[in-house]
Amino acid sequence: MSNGQSLADQITLELRADIIGGRLLPGMALVENDLVLAYSASRNTIREALHRLGQEGLTVYVRNKGVRVRRLGVKDVVDLFKVRRTLELQAINVSQPLGDDQSDQMLLALEATELARAREDWRAVGTHSLAFHQHIVGLLRSPLFDEFFTNVVAQLRLVFFVAPDESRFQSPWLARDQQIHQLLAEGDQRAAMEAMSLYLDDSEHLLLQMLASSSHH
Repeated sequence: MSNGQSLADQITLELRADIIGGRLLPGMALVENDLVLAYSASRNTIREALHRLGQEGLTVYVRNKGVRVRRLGVKDVVDLFKVRRTLELQAINVSQPLGDDQSDQMLLALEATELARAREDWRAVGTHSLAFHQHIVGLLRSPLFDEFFTNVVAQLRLVFFVAPDESRFQSPWLARDQQIHQLLAEGDQRAAMEAMSLYLDDSEHLLLQMLASSSHH
């Protein structure tokens, strides 16, 4: 924490990491008292962290109920995918041939996804799959975009919970992520962009379908 991070920064990052890791679910209450104890922090510090998460679109204040982890809707998904298309396709578009370190990071994320799938830990599959896409955005070599995309990933993670059957939702993407990595490794940018574009279209379509059917229940 020595890099000038305040305790509020640290708590914000940890809570966001808990969302990305699938440990905090949409609608879950974030109780000030519990957080004060968990982080041995003052009430003000906790409030500041919760306020920041609110600004990031990850929590929402519900009257008489306090702060809850946010549930995202159709408009949010459409917007998130607008951002994904802009950043991920541009990242592939401007990427130099994949460096070894970049390729290794992507492979590690893919491997972690594969292991999670083998043990049928679908929550982890979603998290590791998003890590792969963070490495794609990393090709832009922009700390600002990386930071911004981490927040996008946290919001996407909350959308994934809408899946009535997480295994069915998470299953098809790994092979497609592997294909995108393969094309990038071979230096075939155009094919990688096409594959990513289709991937994002299909992923958005499926999530919107799931949101539509979950709102009927």
